[in-house]
Amino acid sequence: MTGALVVAALTLTGCASSAPARLGSPSSPSSPSPTEPLLTEQAGSGTSVGTLVKGFPTQLVPVPEGATVLVSSAQPIAGGLTQISLNLRSAQDAAGLLAAVRGPLLAAGFHEAPPAQPDPGLAAQSSFSRSDGTELVLVGVLDRDGVRTLTLGGRVHV
Repeated sequence: MTGALVVAALTLTGCASSAPARLGSPSSPSSPSPTEPLLTEQAGSGTSVGTLVKGFPTQLVPVPEGATVLVSSAQPIAGGLTQISLNLRSAQDAAGLLAAVRGPLLAAGFHEAPPAQPDPGLAAQSSFSRSDGTELVLVGVLDRDGVRTLTLGGRVHV
């Protein structure tokens, strides 16, 4: 019982201190440990790291010249549609990257609509739809330190 009183007294004394809290003490880790595995070369079915996944609709969404594919996916979903995503990196300017995606989509009958409220963190963005909105592709381009990252996602008939 005496030990419990000592622990309680020390705890209360620590709580009443006017000294500022110190983070990163030896008893606590200095950085959080990850709870989710990081993306690796062995991505799930329908996803590929560093290349275009088999079945990716390159006729609708070709990889711009000089761009490096980071991750791609193509997964069949209901209604004969394919859910696609593409992340790539390029030194090409944001307008050029968006134009490289825009051309084939418009040629395939998609209609472009700029966002009603552009994301101020993106250098370029747009959406494309076809088949009364059944098919939809969203594109955003991030510009950081002279390198652009294009992220594209949506659902299309392949």
